[in-house]
Parts: sequence; structure tokens; C-alpha cells
Amino acid sequence: MQLRSWTPSRRETMGLGLAAMLAATLAPRLVMATEEAVAAELKKLYGDTPMAPGKIKLDLPEIAENGLVVPLNVDVESPMTDGDYVKAVHVFADGNPLPQVVTYKFTPQSGKAAASVRMRLAQTQNVVAVAEMSNGTLYTAKAQVKVTIGGCGG
Repeated sequence: MQLRSWTPSRRETMGLGLAAMLAATLAPRLVMATEEAVAAELKKLYGDTPMAPGKIKLDLPEIAENGLVVPLNVDVESPMTDGDYVKAVHVFADGNPLPQVVTYKFTPQSGKAAASVRMRLAQTQNVVAVAEMSNGTLYTAKAQVKVTIGGCGG
């Protein structure tokens, strides 16, 4: 059995390079999360537990000039006592490659259920926050951010 090596021609090399460049450019745009993906993540976390609006304050810019650094402040109303506190806050973005952006976990010793982060947003999209309380109650808030320059490959 004889092994042969393959030496591509200039045309084949240019074609492979063009195909790789095209794939690298288009692939991130084809795999963005959707509202359905966010709903599926929420169903995976909480099943059919009802979510009520309120108690969550989302502080986001209405228009983000640069999707690479979008500030997010989350504040949840809670006394943060041993019997009544925020266990976790999950943040989702329905236009990013992965829907879940960040999860914060709290205890009564946290004192206040508030957190800040700078996140990337690929395009104009909704940001959804879900607060899980110690008694199992879920609260939700949603805000839309218009992105003028994409941050996740856009």
C-alpha cells in the first residue's frame, strides 16, 4: 500500500480559504437565540410555575451605542430575611448566541438583592430577568435594548 500526499492547487487553496471565511462570518449570525429558546430555558429551570410581573427593577439603556458593553443593573424588592429572601436572579437575552447571560445567587446575609454587570448584546433584543424567591414564587421583568453596533460578532 502506497501513501500519497495531496498538494492543493492555488485555485483549491483560494476556494477553501473563501469557504472558511464565509463560514466564520455567517455562522455566528445563524445561531442566535430566540424568544422560544428563552422560553425553553425558563421551562427547563422552572417547569410550568407561573411568573408574575413586578418586584424586579431592570436598569438598562434604551439604546446601546456599542453592543460590546451594555450596562445592566438588577434590583429586586425583598426584605432579605431568613423567611423571605431572593434565592436567585437569572438574566436572559433572546438575540444572543446563548440565551442565558448571567445568574446571581443570594442569601439572607446578602442584605440586598442587587447586582450589576456589563454584557454583550449582538443585536436589538429583549432582556428578561426572573427572580426566584425563597418561597418558590417567581417574578419577571423584560426590557428591550436597541443596539446600534453589535457586540457578538455583528
